Amino acid sequence: MPPAPRSTAAPAASQLSRPPLERMLKIHAQLRRGARVNGTQLAEQIEVSRKTIVRDIAFMRDRLDLPIAFDPQLNTYRYTHQVEAFPTVNVTEGELLALLVAQRALEQYRGTPFHRQLSIAFEKLTSNLRDQISFSPSEEFHAVSFKNIGTSKTDLTLFNALSTAVQQQEEVQFEYRKPGSAATTHSAEPSSGEKGAEPASLVRHVRPYHLANRENLWYLIGYDLDRQALRTFALPRISALKRARRHFERPADFSPEQFFANALGVLGGAGDWQVRIRFSATVAERVSEREWHDSQELRALPDGTLELSLRLGALEEVEQWVLSWGAHAEVLGPPELRTKMQATAKKLVAIYK
Repeated sequence: MPPAPRSTAAPAASQLSRPPLERMLKIHAQLRRGARVNGTQLAEQIEVSRKTIVRDIAFMRDRLDLPIAFDPQLNTYRYTHQVEAFPTVNVTEGELLALLVAQRALEQYRGTPFHRQLSIAFEKLTSNLRDQISFSPSEEFHAVSFKNIGTSKTDLTLFNALSTAVQQQEEVQFEYRKPGSAATTHSAEPSSGEKGAEPASLVRHVRPYHLANRENLWYLIGYDLDRQALRTFALPRISALKRARRHFERPADFSPEQFFANALGVLGGAGDWQVRIRFSATVAERVSEREWHDSQELRALPDGTLELSLRLGALEEVEQWVLSWGAHAEVLGPPELRTKMQATAKKLVAIYK
C-alpha cells in the first residue's frame, strides 16, 4: 500500500471546516500505543472505507503536523516519535496568555465548592494544547493576580441539583430563609422592591430559570408558583431542596440581562428612579474608572468633583453602595433616597458618638 498522498491542493472546504475528529482520535490512539496498523485494519475497526482512512491520515499528517510515516515493506503506518496529545487546537501567544489569566482567576474560588469543578473543566479545555505550545510567560504571569472579597459560600450538591433543574427545566421546592431570620420563611429575595408582611410557609415552589453570580454570590432566578411572579433567591439561604419531577417551558422572552437591567447589583424593581450622586475630588478618578451600570452618565465638575447619574428600579442597594464611599459621596436625588441617607447618618452618629 503506498503512503497517503501529500497533496498540494487545498482539501475541500467541508473537510477543512469539519474534520472527522472522532475517527482521527481513534487512529491517534492506535498509533500512540506504538501499534503498526494499515488502512484495511483501521477501516474495519472504525467501520469506514479504506479511502476514508487514507484521507483522515493525510489530514492528520499534512494539516495537524502529526509525525505519521508509512512503512512500505510492512505496509503499515506508525508515529516516528512519541505524541502525548492530539492537537485539536492551535493558539497564539495572546490567546495562551488569556488562558493563563483565566487559570489564575480560578484561584479566587480556592476553598469554595466550585474550585474543583472549575479546575477540572479548565483542564479538559487545555489538555490538548501542551504539544502545540512553546511560549512560557512565566515572569509576566507572576504579575497577574485576582482577589475578590466576600466570595460565595454555597453547597456544591445544592448548586449541582439546581443547575440540573435549570438545564432540564424541572420544577423544584425548597425551604428559604429571609436575611436576618434564623428560621425558613415563605419569602424569597424580592426582585420588585415590594414591602409588607410575608405569609409564613416553609416551602417555596419554583420554576428555576437561571443561575447568576452577582457581586460574588450565587442567585437563582425563578418563577414563584405561589406568588405568580419572578423572584430572586440567594443560594446560601436555600435548604432541603427537592426536584419535583415536573417539567415546564421557560418563556422564550426571558432574559437574565433584562431581568437585572434596572438593578445596581441584584435587586431590581418596578420603580423608575433617576439617581444622582456627587463624589469628592479625592475619589472622582476611581469612580470614573469603572462601569457601574449600563445607564450611567458621568459629568466632571470644575472643582474636581464628579456627578454620577443612574436610572434604576429600586433604591435599597444604592443606599448601601453610597455608604461604602463614606463622606466622599453625597446623594443629590431623588429626595426619597436623600431622606434615607439622612436617617442612616443619624443612626451612625448615635453609634459612633
